[in-house]
Amino acid sequence: MTVLVRVARDSGTVAWRNLLNIRRTPGSIFASVLQPIMFVLLLGYVFGGSLGGDAYREFIMGGIFAQTVTFNASFTTIGLANDLQRGIVDRFRALPMSRVAVMLGRTTSDLTTSVVSLTVTSLCGLAIGWRIRGGILDAVLAYLLILLFAFAMSWVGAFIGLTARSVEVAQSLGLIWLFPATFISSGFVSVAAMPEPLATIAEWNPITALANAARSLFANPTPAGLLQPQAWPAQHAALYAALWSIGLVALFMSLSVARYRRVASR
Repeated sequence: MTVLVRVARDSGTVAWRNLLNIRRTPGSIFASVLQPIMFVLLLGYVFGGSLGGDAYREFIMGGIFAQTVTFNASFTTIGLANDLQRGIVDRFRALPMSRVAVMLGRTTSDLTTSVVSLTVTSLCGLAIGWRIRGGILDAVLAYLLILLFAFAMSWVGAFIGLTARSVEVAQSLGLIWLFPATFISSGFVSVAAMPEPLATIAEWNPITALANAARSLFANPTPAGLLQPQAWPAQHAALYAALWSIGLVALFMSLSVARYRRVASR
């Protein structure tokens, strides 16, 4: 059996185990569904009235898609930290399985959570007036790009989960970086309104690129009062978001495997 087939088989087994565990902890799915609903309603109606009404509610959906899959990285963080604390990782270590399979199974199963979150977010968006105004192929590409970014964020979450010393620490570390990462972006406001150096950071933030790429592929208009950045990432948003996603997967997969070897050898 080739190495790739073995890794795929072992990862599939771990992913299936994680999916079965969702039945015992339905709160995780509930949280992943509640969070996008909350942000769609809060941002759409609390801020939408003063920032453009219907046009603003359609504009923010690209940012909410990006924010939703980014926040889902915390589920990977907490899930891996919980497996470490309960000794599940030690049991996996005793089995003849690939070391990368434990993390790959976790990130793959958590991709299912992102699919559910995106489905709920899309339905909420349709309810407040958001529409897919572009072609079918562009819409499919948009969702695939969002899921690729979700997969990358899961690997970031996996590394944090392996680094945390307890589930409680993982909960804090898994969330503390998400708010600045998602709000220092053009997800919900214009980058032009931000002071330097926040504006420059937001322009090159991959979450900005993902939000802009989603708006472009879904053909959602930008309200006249919300000027968007003109830097290279804004002009090539889909490419920039894809490159960041691939780079993050490569980097944090390597870091996670190295960290897993250290943790599992204790």
